[in-house]
Amino acid sequence: MAIREIKGWTPATPLPEAPDYVRGVIDLRGAIVPIIDVRARFHGGLTEVTPTHVILVVAIDGLMVGLLADAVVDIVTVAAGNIKPVPDMEHGSHSAFLAGIVSVEGRMVILLDLHHLLDRDKDILVEATVA
Repeated sequence: MAIREIKGWTPATPLPEAPDYVRGVIDLRGAIVPIIDVRARFHGGLTEVTPTHVILVVAIDGLMVGLLADAVVDIVTVAAGNIKPVPDMEHGSHSAFLAGIVSVEGRMVILLDLHHLLDRDKDILVEATVA
């Protein structure tokens, strides 16, 4: 329910001294929105943006942030009871960003915990919106 909008890729204005996964900011109808490259945030390297890439605009704790995604395939509603916990194993440093796993039409979908994902970088993101 945090997703407010899905929009096509818009080149972002880079910010000086921002981490590499903060691609910059965009102007979304007068609101300055920082853009996070989720792949780079998880140390997968910077995304080479193509016309199919999208920005998922999310609102978490009063902060609007854009998440760069490869594409949106489908929008589904999942009952809370269908969400399974992340298996207990050596998750690595990114396991706190996972909220659970759900099966959708035979595909396993990992759910991100946006609060944890954005909380760690909240100071950077807030600073970007007032820069």
